[in-house]
Amino acid sequence: MKPQLRALIGQGIEALRANGILPADTLPPDFVVERPKTREHGDFATNAAMLLAKAARSNPRALAQALVQALPASDDVARVEIAGPGFINFHLAPAAYQREVVTVIKQGHDYGRSLAGNGRTVGVEYVSANPTGPLHVGHGRAAAIGDSLARLLDANGWNAKREFYYNDAGVQIENLARSVQARARGHQPGDADWPAEAYNGEYIADVAKAYLAGETVNLEGHLVTGAADADNLEEIRRFAVAYLRNEQNHDLAAFDVDFDIYFLESSLYKDGKVEEAVQKLIASGHTYEEGGALWLKSTDFGDDKDRVMRKSDGTYTYFVPDVAYHLTKWQRGYERAITELGADHHGSLARVKAGLQAMELGIPQGWPEYVLHQMVTVMRGGEEVKLSKRAGSYVTLRDLIEEAGRDATRWFLIARKPDSQLTFDIDLARQQSNDNPVFYVQYAHARVCSLLRQAQEKGLRYDQAAGIAELGRLSDETSLWLMTELSRYPEVVESAGELLEPHLIAQYLRELAHAFHTWYHGTPVLVDDAAERDAKLTLATATQQVLANGLEILGVSAPEKM
Repeated sequence: MKPQLRALIGQGIEALRANGILPADTLPPDFVVERPKTREHGDFATNAAMLLAKAARSNPRALAQALVQALPASDDVARVEIAGPGFINFHLAPAAYQREVVTVIKQGHDYGRSLAGNGRTVGVEYVSANPTGPLHVGHGRAAAIGDSLARLLDANGWNAKREFYYNDAGVQIENLARSVQARARGHQPGDADWPAEAYNGEYIADVAKAYLAGETVNLEGHLVTGAADADNLEEIRRFAVAYLRNEQNHDLAAFDVDFDIYFLESSLYKDGKVEEAVQKLIASGHTYEEGGALWLKSTDFGDDKDRVMRKSDGTYTYFVPDVAYHLTKWQRGYERAITELGADHHGSLARVKAGLQAMELGIPQGWPEYVLHQMVTVMRGGEEVKLSKRAGSYVTLRDLIEEAGRDATRWFLIARKPDSQLTFDIDLARQQSNDNPVFYVQYAHARVCSLLRQAQEKGLRYDQAAGIAELGRLSDETSLWLMTELSRYPEVVESAGELLEPHLIAQYLRELAHAFHTWYHGTPVLVDDAAERDAKLTLATATQQVLANGLEILGVSAPEKM
């Protein structure tokens, strides 16, 4: 209805110009048509009159009255009211929402999807964990948010490329190799010969055992076999990285998270991409040498101080490969690049953007975009859970999935705005009650499936075409409320995509489920009157479809039975 109402308002403005209430050269303002916070204020409201009042030399309420009188008649609008300083509120006729139910039925899986992105390519990078241990709960939140962002962008017409950046070079990988080597030599945490920077989790012992046994890891089609030599640090490094990358891939697969591209940091050095980026920065004139080091003039691009790129010993600082990596995204044709990261990475964002701007390649200032998530606190029995026996120092994603299930884990990790801290209550996630939001939403979907099964078992034929024709029977308050909630879905998908906030889908699904459960408890569905029954089953089926569409964006299943 938003485009239709905008068209009606536009025609009203044109009529005001034609009869001299507005000057002939008045341009239509950038007015909004939005849903009021409370339903008592109508279905939609606009601020058009308030924006036009100055041009008309009139007070906003008087101009609102004139605009209302100039609006063309519409069968979809039951009445129009003026509120506050000059807002115009529209109350829609039931037929408008009944027609939207038909649209849901006809469009099915495509309902709520749009072509806004016009098929343009957006890279979505998420998780990007160092292959030094099992994925922790923070990685799980990154996976849930990033995967849902990619699904959301796809729903908004973008061609989303899912990307995992492996930091498989540097000090942490060296520490991993030496940790596995120490285990392979029979040492363990607490021993005198145990490396100070070693990883202490029991998973290191698992890696060492597999390496010494000569096991073979199938990593994305590449076979890596343990050399069974505790003195060969390079072979240990190669095997340990492959082993843990494979473990992480299994965890992500169990979480229903997949990637189109796995990009290795080591390839940036191997393929000369780091040096290429450095040379582009030198050529642009935004670098200088001081104290034997190469510096980037990052203050020219909004950073709080200039940054060292190449240290006096010839090694690069950690943000340089990040700049080189993002340069490859630009070179690969990503019109947008979105990176989902933990909030602790915030400090590096300005210098990566500064490096890209300093190359003077025409990269937009807001490129790449970042979505930052805050930490997750895991609770069980009212107490915080801090440790995993396997990882040794943190709760793993695998622990969480095994305890709460994949669907609940994904939902709970998505359900809050990314930049807000999140408390994951395992006990609540396991509950099969209305207090558990994912159960509440999934149960609404399963309840519709149950209705359809019951109708079939009772020999009650469901004629959807007849149901569509008879939707006019459903004009009671709870039916119209449910239809109103259904009609909001495309707007929520659009808004969540623009804001990069998939939690808005979770919030919406809860509200839709609430409207459905209220409707279900307030009216018998499988009534004797076939026409009424068909209409109600059609409304229920439309609800089932929208629930399934929204759950798919979140990567949560839509069960038929519970």
